[in-house]
Amino acid sequence: MLSMSADLTNTDVDLQMINGDETATAGGVEFARELMKFAEAVASGDEGALKQSRDELLQSAGNEVLVDAAGVAANFQRMVRIADAAGIPIDERNMTLTADIRTELDLGRFGTASNTRPTTWVDRLRGKLMRPVAKIVLRRVDRRANSA
Repeated sequence: MLSMSADLTNTDVDLQMINGDETATAGGVEFARELMKFAEAVASGDEGALKQSRDELLQSAGNEVLVDAAGVAANFQRMVRIADAAGIPIDERNMTLTADIRTELDLGRFGTASNTRPTTWVDRLRGKLMRPVAKIVLRRVDRRANSA
């Protein structure tokens, strides 16, 4: 979703930031480095790193951004835990649309990836063909939603 959102808003995002790559470019994402460190700390469960990243995010971005980031992180953790516990695989539509991203981020390295079939070259090809179409459809939906 981050990748599609970045495409729709013409925001340059280096997805390797998700993997903690300090050399990745932040693009147009405000407070990207602080948000990345906060997300890593939440995911790692390291209380010291969480306190430090929370303080840095609060200092640079303010209370509202910190609260929003914590809410997003908590919601994501909840959804991931439910999906992992239930063994929910990625559905076929998302297999196609996210094939390149999952390969780039090496998401197959996580144990829960065993719930989803391996990505094929056909998935990657379909994804390359479908992403531009999905982008057009989502832009139209956004325009309709914002004009109502």
